Amino acid sequence: MDLFSAEATLQPIPIDDGELSFLSQLPLAQPNDVLLHRLLDEITWREETIYLFGKAQKQPRLSAWYGEASYTYSGRTFHPLPFTPLLLEIRRAVEDATGKRYNSVLLNCYRNERDSMGFHSDDEPELGAEPAIASVTFGATRTFILKHRKLAKTVKLDLTDGSLLLMAGTLQRHWRHGINKETKPRGMRINLTFRLIR
Repeated sequence: MDLFSAEATLQPIPIDDGELSFLSQLPLAQPNDVLLHRLLDEITWREETIYLFGKAQKQPRLSAWYGEASYTYSGRTFHPLPFTPLLLEIRRAVEDATGKRYNSVLLNCYRNERDSMGFHSDDEPELGAEPAIASVTFGATRTFILKHRKLAKTVKLDLTDGSLLLMAGTLQRHWRHGINKETKPRGMRINLTFRLIR
């Protein structure tokens, strides 16, 4: 596939109560595996502590917050590191593909199949009423699961190496999303979720 093809456009995924679009390969100047290793080396990764039922636990993944604004979630406020040249390059590609603007990015590194993301919605007040969240994946494929808050509906998507998923409209209001632990061996995956903090 020509990474610079004009046909590389987001394709809508039918879903109730929100907007969901997918692009199998975000057009980028460098190969996906090079970007994966650069992100691994150049990002200041942290293993954050979270509190569940009053007990401190290490988050089951590494994470980092970069951009122009602080962000509060899971009861903690995260202050950003400045965008790196690589992150600015990826952000430009994401903004070109989605037609939207972003000023911050949350990065998560899933080291293997045991790392995961609990079910949640990106519905913090500073994201606005209908946030656009652009999710870029490098590395191993993991299954992204969406569960409707009121209806008995579940959507599963394989997020592949180099792919872009855009969640927009009222999706965060009606759906929760996450990534489960797996039993089969999985390689490393780095995910970037670009967002606009208001």
